[in-house]
Amino acid sequence: MNDNFEPKIVAIFCYWCTTQAAELAGTSRMTYAPNVKIVKTMCTGRVDPQFILWAFRNGADGVIVSGCHPPSDCHYEDGNFKWFRKYVLLSKTLEQAGIDPKRLRQEWISASEADKLKKVITEFTEEIKALGPLKHPIREGGD
Repeated sequence: MNDNFEPKIVAIFCYWCTTQAAELAGTSRMTYAPNVKIVKTMCTGRVDPQFILWAFRNGADGVIVSGCHPPSDCHYEDGNFKWFRKYVLLSKTLEQAGIDPKRLRQEWISASEADKLKKVITEFTEEIKALGPLKHPIREGGD
């Protein structure tokens, strides 16, 4: 493990829940690793697997997608279930492409769970640090 390695992590958060948890963490003055760049989406069901591949191709070492908790509380009814089906298939695709599927993480975090958000981001950052930088042909355009 390289102690100087600081991973680049893209976080795709549901606007209604996980983004609100991030806002609560900020107003509560909670701190977590600054490695995470948050992208807001109205619903995880709108996340296209190509977004994840784009993030990896453009420098992300890890990607986390998080939506409403529990999944059945999705503001768009079945968006989280749509995303989860994509997540399962994308994890298998990443593995077949030689990318450790641990670099993609799925979480359900509600608006009131700022402490859970902090814990998940901290854990994921440490996991990606342990994996090291993503080195794969996807970065060299060899997809």
